[in-house]
Amino acid sequence: MDIAARIAELGLELPKPAAPVAAYVPVVEHNGLLYVSGQLPFRDGQVVTGRLGEDVDVAGGQDAAQRVALMLVAQIGQALGGDWSRVERIVKLGVFVNSTPDFTDQAKVANGASDLFETLFGEAGRHARAAVGVAVLPLGAAVEADVIVAVRPA
Repeated sequence: MDIAARIAELGLELPKPAAPVAAYVPVVEHNGLLYVSGQLPFRDGQVVTGRLGEDVDVAGGQDAAQRVALMLVAQIGQALGGDWSRVERIVKLGVFVNSTPDFTDQAKVANGASDLFETLFGEAGRHARAAVGVAVLPLGAAVEADVIVAVRPA
């Protein structure tokens, strides 16, 4: 499975995995699972900021969610040394949407990430998910997401 090639076919670019900005590690592998810390969306090296229901629409939120999924994929790839064949299943995706109290389309925003995982990993990319509205995210990000991935032994 050549995930980098598939991403290029889609006209997207796999970003360089972001370094932690606080006291945590990007990925922990334990008992056949990768736990990927919350990641932010980047465009041209800058965090995609804004608030859904205020200055970002659903399409913009979906783009941010897709960008955060790309960062999650970059972290997974780095943790696995580029051996995508170890990915067995995307188990659980958590998406946090910076949104106003009256914005209720968090699930639609999260589809930007979910759809990318399914496109890249096929049936193994279908996952359980939570999509939650929050008042604020680190660095003013529009979206943050984390993921749990089942992996085969190295």
